[in-house]
Amino acid sequence: MTTTASSSTTLLIAGHWLGAWAWDEVLEHLTPTTTQASAMTLPGLHADDPLRAARTLDDQAAAILDVLTQLGVSEDQPATLVAHSGANAPVSLVLDRHPELVDQVVWVDSGPMATGSAFAPDFPEELKELALPPFDVLAQQASLEGLSPESLDRFRAWAVPEPGPVLRQTLELTNDARHRVRTTLVCCSMPSAQVLELARTGHPMFAEVAKLEHVDVVDLPTGHWPMWSRPLDLANIIASAASRPN
Repeated sequence: MTTTASSSTTLLIAGHWLGAWAWDEVLEHLTPTTTQASAMTLPGLHADDPLRAARTLDDQAAAILDVLTQLGVSEDQPATLVAHSGANAPVSLVLDRHPELVDQVVWVDSGPMATGSAFAPDFPEELKELALPPFDVLAQQASLEGLSPESLDRFRAWAVPEPGPVLRQTLELTNDARHRVRTTLVCCSMPSAQVLELARTGHPMFAEVAKLEHVDVVDLPTGHWPMWSRPLDLANIIASAASRPN
């Protein structure tokens, strides 16, 4: 976990294949006077964990709560959670189980998941993990716009295969209080107008957005990994959200 000192607590969590290292450039731009910014690596994404391929979303949600406790987060001093891409599943669980610990959530080219959903429910049981695909294959699933050759090389070198149980696990969410947590949607590979229209029409990937009670939307046009393609701009958005009064 990487930390800087500060006034408000913000925890950054990256998506599939990524660890705390993915936020290094963003953290460089977050000043201590603005936010106490920390990045964590989810269980299953530590390369040296011999049991990492067996880690579950429950393990990941529990780890997020453990880090929040370590950072002194409480109902009186809730945190800002920043969830990129596939981190939306464990963060959705945290919001369901302990919404009182979250002042707001910033979804980075991502959004809340609905109960009964899973990232890849048909991922074969005989496969323990999903390695980072070749970039030409990945580009068919998520935009690589704005990524330099250096960023892609680092992505390939540092990526850790995603555990199969994390991909297959179905979310069970029961607490409607999660919909009352303040939300910022940072829309990168898809413009906010399209996201909101899909939410309004009930598209399964965006249906939960329509249930949120306090939503701000910010367009940050780039690819799916803005922490590398536009780190300064993303840091400014996170800092602005974290410093926004209730």
